[in-house]
Order: sequence, then C-alpha cells, then structure tokens
Amino acid sequence: MQEVSFWTLLYRYFFFDWLFQDAGRGDAFQRAAAWRHNREQARWLPLYLWRWVCLGLMLYGLGSYFEVLLELPELSSFFYVPASLSVPVSAVIAAAWIGLKALPRPL
Repeated sequence: MQEVSFWTLLYRYFFFDWLFQDAGRGDAFQRAAAWRHNREQARWLPLYLWRWVCLGLMLYGLGSYFEVLLELPELSSFFYVPASLSVPVSAVIAAAWIGLKALPRPL
C-alpha cells in the first residue's frame, strides 16, 4: 500500500473534491454512474461542514483573544481573515450537500 504524505492528508481533511467524480463527462451511463457515486459520497459533506465551522469558530476565538485580552489588533487580523473565509466555504459545502440530496438526477 502506498503511503500518503502529511500534506495530502491535511488537504483531504479540509477539502472534499477528491471524493467526487465529474458527472458531466462520458456517455449517459458513465454520467449516471458518476451521479450515483456523488450522491453516495455526499454523506461525508456534513462532516466537512462541521470541520469548517469548528475551524472558523476557533480562529474567530483566537482573533478575539488577541484583540481583546492581549490588545494586539494587528495580530488578530491573522486569525479574523481565515475565520471569515470559512463562512463562504461552509456555504458552498452546504449548497453542494443540499443539491446532491434534494435535486433529481440531471438528464
């Protein structure tokens, strides 16, 4: 078995694109199989959403700690910016999960 590097594992921990297949390529059977595969893999999206929400809250808490308690507003921006970027990532994950679970198979 091939050993996976730490950076690959870290990427896979936070980003989910490696779980899914392109449902827009191939003939009708391949697209249908990719859609079924993607719907099955959508079960992992709430876990990724939870990771991003926790990461955003943790970074926001660290930013608040540095800004309020340590009175270092310049340093707090290094935590607030990634915390704010976790919001759109969470929205994309939620939209993908709802779309894969609620929408019918494309024709």
